[in-house]
Amino acid sequence: MHKRSPFDTTQIMYRAEELVSAASNRYRITVQVANRAKRRRYEEFDTEMDPMMKPVLRAITEMSDELTQPEIIGD
Repeated sequence: MHKRSPFDTTQIMYRAEELVSAASNRYRITVQVANRAKRRRYEEFDTEMDPMMKPVLRAITEMSDELTQPEIIGD
C-alpha cells in the first residue's frame, strides 16, 4: 500500500518554482536548497522536529518563507 504525504505537494511545487524564478541563477539556488537540507538533516538528530517532513521539503518551505517574508532572518 502506498503512503500518502501529509503535505500539499502542489504548494511545495509552487514554492519551489517561486524560489527558482526569483533567483538569478537556477543552479545556485538549487545548491543552496541542497546545502540547507543537508544541514537540517544533521540538526534533526539533535532536535525533535517533524519526522514526516523531508529535509528538502523543509528547506524549500523555509527559503520561500524567507523570500516572501523578509523579516525572517535565516541562512
